[in-house]
Amino acid sequence: MTTMIRRLVAVALAAGLSAGTALAETVDVTFLLINDIYKMSGKTRGGFARLAAVVKAERAKGGNVLYVHAGDMISPSLMSGFDQGAHIIDLINTAPPDIFVPGNHEFDFGAEIFMKRMGEGKFPVLAANLRGADGKPVPGIEDTKMVTFGGAKIGIVGLTADDSPEKSSPGDLQFSDTVKTGIAQAKALKKAGADLIVVVTHANRTQDRALLASGAFDLILTGHDHDLMLFYDGRTAMAESKEEGEFVTAIDVTIDIKESDRGRRVKWWPNFRVIDTANIDPDPETQAKIDAYEGKLSKELDLTIGKTATALDSRKASVRSGEAAIGNLVADAMRSAVGADVAITNGGGIRGNREYEPGTELTRRDILTELPFGNKTLKLEVTGAAILAALENGLSRVEDTSGRFPHISGMTLKADLSAPAGSRVKAVMIGGAALDPAKTYTLATNDFMARGGDGYGMFKDVPRILGALDAKLMANDVMAYIRKMGEVAPKVEGRIEMAM
Repeated sequence: MTTMIRRLVAVALAAGLSAGTALAETVDVTFLLINDIYKMSGKTRGGFARLAAVVKAERAKGGNVLYVHAGDMISPSLMSGFDQGAHIIDLINTAPPDIFVPGNHEFDFGAEIFMKRMGEGKFPVLAANLRGADGKPVPGIEDTKMVTFGGAKIGIVGLTADDSPEKSSPGDLQFSDTVKTGIAQAKALKKAGADLIVVVTHANRTQDRALLASGAFDLILTGHDHDLMLFYDGRTAMAESKEEGEFVTAIDVTIDIKESDRGRRVKWWPNFRVIDTANIDPDPETQAKIDAYEGKLSKELDLTIGKTATALDSRKASVRSGEAAIGNLVADAMRSAVGADVAITNGGGIRGNREYEPGTELTRRDILTELPFGNKTLKLEVTGAAILAALENGLSRVEDTSGRFPHISGMTLKADLSAPAGSRVKAVMIGGAALDPAKTYTLATNDFMARGGDGYGMFKDVPRILGALDAKLMANDVMAYIRKMGEVAPKVEGRIEMAM
């Protein structure tokens, strides 16, 4: 279906003597959708080399292909923590998209880096709801694009994540409402003669549904939620691909156009294909670049980011049975990264199992060895009662050196371990005041705990100020904290006092 079929049929009415000519044309277009791809490569699926192979294969068929990226790629990833996503642009440029719409993570390193990366890309960038500090269009970024295949005019509007100021770091860039902006742009494209209206958007599912309900779009190509999603109700088609390029969505659209004295009539219908990249051989050109970057990454990991003036101990018995200097360091870095009132992280997430002498220079490899799970730093809105329940859970199995042991920042606690589990915490102080069970606090924690891991079920359904889709890697937050400080001096300072 991806090969354009262009059939022109001239029919003369009344034996061709009296009436005008009726023209019919059928155009086939393949929309290739990708979104939310951060890692250079995957073990069995995904990654930029397999993605490039898919794109090149689709284009090699010789038909009409419109390859769109619905946002999120330059962050978060381990390498992006070092080069602010420069390697991602190099990789995507091997088989560049025809349309790119920024996701919230494109702004993680600030407006200046965002503009620099977009300028390095060999692809057009659309974001109709993005403006500069002066309220004017951002140079190099368009609102819409009209693409013509045969006689079919396809109007495309791009919409970035309008909650980026809350979830990322776009500086003084301005964002307007995703849904309202999209509908207004769709009307303008229709007025300009578009036969098919397509929106490429980085939006949450609620906004996707609002765009769908508006009836303003024929095709909605979305990203952000990391779901493989295909939908068609007979009027509008909507799709999202799986994250990391694991499954790529292809939508083969047939557009049937008829023109006569009565006007122009357009009908269209979609056919969905899901391309499983587990069955795709990596593109050699892109893979060679990935191999080079991974070699560079190995060297980058051995670079010093700072040093510790105090001793650190990440042995299992130390981080799972009591306050530890390294636990305080990690919790402080997490709280600082998201600007939370307090932080709690589990000792089981600290895995280096080693000691550091005072004066030890810390490398990136050290931090990734300590925090190997790829967890992210989330910011939650919780009650004092939930914090108390979390601390009780964290201290409920100290005797077993359970991984749930809590390392904290922004608060102190006193506990009696001779008391039954669930009633061990005797006092908690936050900001110099006693914890108020009814008060709302902001909490930095990791995504594992926020999902209820290690018994922290009280965090599962609380409001997310910064959720897993928008958060940065916890290890990168800790590295950035150490780099900023230059020298850290964490110590056991009485944050957790436990009587036996």
